[in-house]
Amino acid sequence: MCREAEQVDQDKGNLHNNNNNNTNTTNANNKKQWPLHCEVVHPQMENSVGESPVLSSGDRENSFPLESICENTVEQKHSLLSFVPALRSGEWSDIGRRPSMEDTHICITNLAEKFGCTLLNKEAISFYGVFDGHGGKGAAQFARDYLPRVIVEDAGFPLELEKVVTRSFRETDAAFAKRCSLESSLSSGTTALTAMIFGRSLLVANAGDCRAVLSRQGRAIEMSKDHRPCCLKERIRIESLGGYVDDGYLNGQLGVTRALGDWHLEGMKETGERGGPLSAEPELRSVTLTKDDEFLIIGSDGIWDVFSNQNAVDFARRRLREHNDLRMCCKQMVEEAIKRGAIDNLTVVMVSFHLEPPEQVVVERTRVRRSISATGLQNLKYHLEE
Repeated sequence: MCREAEQVDQDKGNLHNNNNNNTNTTNANNKKQWPLHCEVVHPQMENSVGESPVLSSGDRENSFPLESICENTVEQKHSLLSFVPALRSGEWSDIGRRPSMEDTHICITNLAEKFGCTLLNKEAISFYGVFDGHGGKGAAQFARDYLPRVIVEDAGFPLELEKVVTRSFRETDAAFAKRCSLESSLSSGTTALTAMIFGRSLLVANAGDCRAVLSRQGRAIEMSKDHRPCCLKERIRIESLGGYVDDGYLNGQLGVTRALGDWHLEGMKETGERGGPLSAEPELRSVTLTKDDEFLIIGSDGIWDVFSNQNAVDFARRRLREHNDLRMCCKQMVEEAIKRGAIDNLTVVMVSFHLEPPEQVVVERTRVRRSISATGLQNLKYHLEE
């Protein structure tokens, strides 16, 4: 079952006192003004057992999307502004063939309300995240609990959301370093991918190799890039900061190039503005949702080891057309991944933007059949894009 953030530790509760520049500045009623317009960054509750929660509010019709409103035709603009996402979510996790479970995830239907902050127009901001730990589960659980709170408590929330999210990833990383200095047993690392939905806007932030894929009329739209040593841009960044790639691993140790934590690994991170080869800074991507956007799939890398983006969308659409149950669909996807030979921990979170199941569509396919794994295909794409 999808878990909300657990009781945040005392050091998180004191975040306001320790981070004067980035804490929540509100009026006497702890209310914040919702932004009317923001720049887009181009190339980003616990669920009850049984039916997934539904979030749909008439207030969404009056909110502006997080991007410049510039439509080619009046018809397109009307279609955009008339669409009101009806959010519902589902999730499933499995230990896979690993000896321990290091994945974790979170789903919050109203982020501000969860942490006691009320937006003036009562606009709900939903928050979803998948955290894939390595070297232990400490970093993943810490990030799951700490990150959403620090986002809400930032002075820029929600007016400068992209900056807030980037800053919050860094602050969470720094806070975990401080915690590990007191509790060395927590030393570990985690990748992190979050998705925030507000009005018609979707903002995805990624650090690591979890992945988010949007289904748009049955076509897979990649909402994040995997941060792995095989990516040329990442390798250039790593080498400029004194790191290196050895046999496909960052400094010969890690299979990812961005993550929170891992402060115990020598030569990976440095305090200060320059940082180290292993970065905690997320890459962001945002889109304005339309009626053509059906659902978002967020998965840990264990899922994407055996599913391509389009394959995952096709699989999910077929299952949703059968039963329209998001949680069941996530469970079936995890089970299918295990059947396909997945070894890693497996976590899937799905968010649908409609109450109805996806409509039948015909997606044009290539006639060329391939014989390559999903991971191999992703690595090939990296090299071709550079």
